[in-house]
Amino acid sequence: MRLRSVAAGLPSRTVTNADILGMVAGQSSACFDGDLDDTLRKIDSYLRYTGSNERRWLDAGERPLDLLADAAATALDQADVHASEVDLLIYTGIGRGFIEPGGAYHCAAALGFDKAHCFDIIDACMSWTRAVLVAESMLCTGRYRTAVIVNAEFSLRMGGMVFPQLFALPNAAALASTFPAYTLGEAATATVVSAEDDDPWDFRFLSRPDLSPLCNVTLPGYEGFCEPSDKLAANGVGTFSSFGAEMHEVGAADTLAVFRSLDVDAEKVSALFTHASSKRQWQLMADSVGLGNVIHHVFPTTGNIVSASVPTAMASAIDSGVLQRGERVVGWVGSAGMSFGAFSFIY
Repeated sequence: MRLRSVAAGLPSRTVTNADILGMVAGQSSACFDGDLDDTLRKIDSYLRYTGSNERRWLDAGERPLDLLADAAATALDQADVHASEVDLLIYTGIGRGFIEPGGAYHCAAALGFDKAHCFDIIDACMSWTRAVLVAESMLCTGRYRTAVIVNAEFSLRMGGMVFPQLFALPNAAALASTFPAYTLGEAATATVVSAEDDDPWDFRFLSRPDLSPLCNVTLPGYEGFCEPSDKLAANGVGTFSSFGAEMHEVGAADTLAVFRSLDVDAEKVSALFTHASSKRQWQLMADSVGLGNVIHHVFPTTGNIVSASVPTAMASAIDSGVLQRGERVVGWVGSAGMSFGAFSFIY
């Protein structure tokens, strides 16, 4: 499989750490039990510790579909592919407007992919990586030649799964399940891949379903679909709940294990792209495996953009000339689930 192109669309509103603190202060002032000023100082410290500076959110009048369409148009142009040539479209990620039908169908209609077979893949922050694996498998059958993978990670809208609920803190203890929300950004991406018999990708995955309660967005009636846990719906049904610090701590060993199972020569890797959950944590991971000098961070300027993290970083590296054709790439992701993945290919 060949990566033909990848493009990202970022919304125009820049939200700084100071803006986040202001929102938390404003939403929490009437309901907080305890020392709000001390909690705000902790949030500020945690944000700086992760390497967060700013993130991009939709501004008034901006639509996820428009940013996705722009990213797709750019990716198709760069790949020299016409919409009529796309025979497989995978919509992936958490951000979506539909449970039924799959978001891929609405995207295909908007993007003019009239002949594409469509479906969705949802696997938290691992979604794009899983979609690439599935795309390669389907291209290998010979029934498909050109696939497009799209996502639109937009969850910060008023009344969504994050805002304003998680900015109205009841007490300092609530930070354990809400802080990751303050690092979130928004983005859309489009990735074009095509069948190439002599260029296989190498994927490795590791799953820890026992850690599934640590990061969730529940639906009404979720209790009948899982084993009980006091971490599920910690911030309410339908609201993002993530115990991010615990995830990084308990997932560190498996994150390293899945990378080592990939068995790549660090000296031959030109670029490393990771999930944008924390610049500090991923830099430490990259340093520990000898790839600290080739990791390409987007987290400080985009925030955590969920399944759009790796493709956005790739698009940034390609646009800036950091990544050139013929160079080896490594992707490395840790995700809710929990799942851990690493992959390698020649760009």
